[in-house]
Amino acid sequence: MSVTPTPVTAALAGTFSGLTWPVIWPLVTGTEASATLWLVLATIVLVALPAHAFVLGFHRRETSGARSLDVALLTRIGTWLAGGVATALLVAAFRGPA
Repeated sequence: MSVTPTPVTAALAGTFSGLTWPVIWPLVTGTEASATLWLVLATIVLVALPAHAFVLGFHRRETSGARSLDVALLTRIGTWLAGGVATALLVAAFRGPA
């Protein structure tokens, strides 16, 4: 199955990360080594993997030149960040004070 990264898939990946990260964060805080390991694994699974799959994609595209700017990639990155931040803020607003 090939996933073509679009701004919509980037926004969905950001929303997924924004929904899951605030829920997982209290479970992985602590000073012991196992908490650090779970923090790294949670970051990879909940943030890095969806971002790579749905923002960057797994297929390498030919670029027109070494100095050319990939505007579509920058748009997807901005959409991913905006989706994640907006979702995390909404989750925090609905959860209320800790």
